[in-house]
Amino acid sequence: MARILIIEDDELVRSMLKTMLEREGYEVLEAPDGKEGIKVSNNSPADLVITDIIMPEKEGIETIIELKQISPKMKIIAISGGGRIGAETYLNIAKKFGAAFTFTKPIDRKELLNAIQEVLKQP
Repeated sequence: MARILIIEDDELVRSMLKTMLEREGYEVLEAPDGKEGIKVSNNSPADLVITDIIMPEKEGIETIIELKQISPKMKIIAISGGGRIGAETYLNIAKKFGAAFTFTKPIDRKELLNAIQEVLKQP
């Protein structure tokens, strides 16, 4: 089964996503911010990265850009609860830098799982 890296600073959201994905049979790696997420990705490459946008240390847009520089074919889904300029603006930027799908929090479980399956099918 595919390996998914979750980069999310909110421990409760990260734990919920991890539990949901493990129940679906995915191997799940996790990181609390983009800086740690890059390290985890370099040590154990994932088939898909799900990253939050607003995080300490290294935020999501910067993380997406770096992941795409390291591995241009990296599959990424971006999530956001918002910020000073609103979730939609951040997520539109994430899409421009390579996120295949974007979701605002709270995330619909079924929609996320469908997006994951669709992204993982892509060559």
